[in-house]
Amino acid sequence: MSNEAENKATRFAGLSEHEELARPYTQDTEKGSTTYAGSESGLTHKKENEKAVRRLLRKQDVLIMPLAALLYLSAYLDRGNLGNARLQGLQSTVLDGSDTKYSIALSCFFITYIVLSIPGTLLAKQILPSTSIACGALIWSIAATCQAAAMNPAALYVCRLFVGVGEAMFGQSMALYFTYWYRSSELSKRIGLFISAGALAGAFGGLISFGVSSIKHSSIVQWRILFLIEGCPSFVLAIVVYFCLPSRPDTSRYLSEDERTLAITRLNADSLAEGHTGIDWKGVKRAFTDWKTYVVAVAYSCMNLGLGSVGGFLPTIIKGLGYTNAKSQLMTVPPYVVALVFMLLMTSWSDRTRSRGIPAAIVFLVGLVGWVLLYTVSPVHSTKGQLSARYFGCFCVVAAGYTNIPIIMAWQSNNTGSQSQRAVSLGMLNSVGQCLSILAAFSFPSTQGPHYTKGLLLNIAFSCLGFCIIVAMTCYYRFENARRDRVEGGKPVKGTPINVFEEFDLAPGFRYTP
Repeated sequence: MSNEAENKATRFAGLSEHEELARPYTQDTEKGSTTYAGSESGLTHKKENEKAVRRLLRKQDVLIMPLAALLYLSAYLDRGNLGNARLQGLQSTVLDGSDTKYSIALSCFFITYIVLSIPGTLLAKQILPSTSIACGALIWSIAATCQAAAMNPAALYVCRLFVGVGEAMFGQSMALYFTYWYRSSELSKRIGLFISAGALAGAFGGLISFGVSSIKHSSIVQWRILFLIEGCPSFVLAIVVYFCLPSRPDTSRYLSEDERTLAITRLNADSLAEGHTGIDWKGVKRAFTDWKTYVVAVAYSCMNLGLGSVGGFLPTIIKGLGYTNAKSQLMTVPPYVVALVFMLLMTSWSDRTRSRGIPAAIVFLVGLVGWVLLYTVSPVHSTKGQLSARYFGCFCVVAAGYTNIPIIMAWQSNNTGSQSQRAVSLGMLNSVGQCLSILAAFSFPSTQGPHYTKGLLLNIAFSCLGFCIIVAMTCYYRFENARRDRVEGGKPVKGTPINVFEEFDLAPGFRYTP
């Protein structure tokens, strides 16, 4: 045995199975082959590694994904139930029948959500993300439940502000949390599964509201019952999340030692494994000074105008098709179910093709078709076919509003170098990206019903803007990747270490996801 062979044998002696798998597949330049090339035992070892990875992913998914989905379901029920409560008498009882006061109540949520999104996401980097997310859920659940006790506009406004505080500690923090556990190529689908709970919340919210509307002769008015039914379970869920959501793969007791080694090895392949290092302020500075952070956030804002319109006014729009208050709430369910399926298909395709820009552009076009149908097909003296076309438009706008959330979140995450840069960039999606949600709150005044010309034209305009930004950014990323290939002499070899912790997305070897 040569001295080199003896050194290798000594170096790796005593390693566990997954630690052995964790070492690099080095290349013997003299023989011109990799460590596993031409070896039957090597192929067997590789297959065992793939099986171990599948077992690890199943174990992570079986706990993380249900808790994440339940959190998002809870958050969207508590965030979006004003639209249903409005039809059950909230506006006439507490808001003096004022459209403006209803719009203010909607926008109060977004004020704190926008201002605190970046600090809330950085908090998940500074402390254990499971702790910060659970605290956020506790805050919004208490505030959402307290909405049932509101007796005047001020009380409702305060509750909505605190719902925004809690969700600012949760929304983008959850996307950051996924990067602690999953590789870049696995993000979009899992964020899609997470966000799909928002579409389910829309469906469940309609069903719950329909059920509450059928409650007669109760001493508590219907909209107060709605807030209690949707708020109290969130409080229980926050406690469960605090004790059950795994923190980080390098410290979590949920994984065995071998599983922790394998998890970190997989993350190292994408330069994602930093460990619990706290906030890196250089990464924060890079995010704030990177123009791409803001441009993608503007595209996200264009999407959020549509999503805010759907969340606050979809029952009202559907009521304009000729349904009663209760029936219009029930008819909101099918669009959300279709949105769920469409989202899962598009995010799976996005992960499989390692492309974000093209799927996001397609989704913007789908939303544009929906808003144009709602604008061009008159809801007055309509034929059955025209009403069906408008209802189809509702399907399109709901599907587009939800589907681009995970795609753009995964895009922003993939194109940042370090966790601190990623935390700020994801937080910026809300800080900039939710600004048009405030505009959405004032875009569908009842005085313009059932045409709602102002709201529909705004959504058409910003859908076009969002589409143009997405196309421009995917072209830019492809051009920049090609330029780096030329400068660096080709694409980086798979597994090459990339110094993203100090140079972030500017590091040699880093390539953007187009």
